[in-house]
Amino acid sequence: MNQFNVVQRNGRFVADSREVARMTERRHDNLVRDIDGYVAILSHSSNLRVDEFFIESTYTAGTGREYRHYYLTRKGCDMVANKMTGEKGVLFTAAYVTKFEEMERAQGAGHALPQNYKEALIALVAQVEENEKLQSENASLGQRIEADKPKVLFAEAVSVSQTSILVRELAVILRQNGVDIGEKRLFEQLRDRGYLIKRFGMDRNMPTQRSMDLGLFEVKETPIIHSDNRVTVSKTPKVTGRGQIYFINLFKRELASREVVTQ
Repeated sequence: MNQFNVVQRNGRFVADSREVARMTERRHDNLVRDIDGYVAILSHSSNLRVDEFFIESTYTAGTGREYRHYYLTRKGCDMVANKMTGEKGVLFTAAYVTKFEEMERAQGAGHALPQNYKEALIALVAQVEENEKLQSENASLGQRIEADKPKVLFAEAVSVSQTSILVRELAVILRQNGVDIGEKRLFEQLRDRGYLIKRFGMDRNMPTQRSMDLGLFEVKETPIIHSDNRVTVSKTPKVTGRGQIYFINLFKRELASREVVTQ
């Protein structure tokens, strides 16, 4: 078997279903069909989250046509491997277990990443001090760093945090960064720009496929047990660390552009 590839997506190590199909010598459409079945079963469990195993996405083929595929976490690879028997199953299991462990060890060998906003802010202060030192050594470089520092330092602080936040919390952070926008207006902007679903219905204000593919949002699913023992799932869109960086830089750039025009 050839080398098995694992990538990092939204802070997690995952394998592309196309890669899994290649390694297991299966047709990709058949593998996707099987995963669809696993997803359907997992979706009915109140104790399991589908995205802990499989993350649906799309890709564009060379012909320009769009196709579905999945990203598999280590748990997802476990589930696929458990359905396999014989030499192919053994070799696939050995390949993905080895690669996931290599990636996890490589990540662990690096510096410890902040796990919450307090730790991220401490990292931010340290970065500011380092930037100020660089400014004193090279004035011209320092000017460029100073110009970009608000958005760059915020990006570094948030990117190392694994915390996803609500849209209303993003509105608060935007105001703290000089963008005067309320929660209601922010929802409107995100819908108008195609980041959230605009049409009325149960999917309104849910992330579009484009937003999910970009890693800007994740959907928090919460099971609700009703008095008649019915179980429904409440879905809440949450902005990822990457999404926070993206939207804050987007709105700050637009604000800066407007200020230049009015001067």
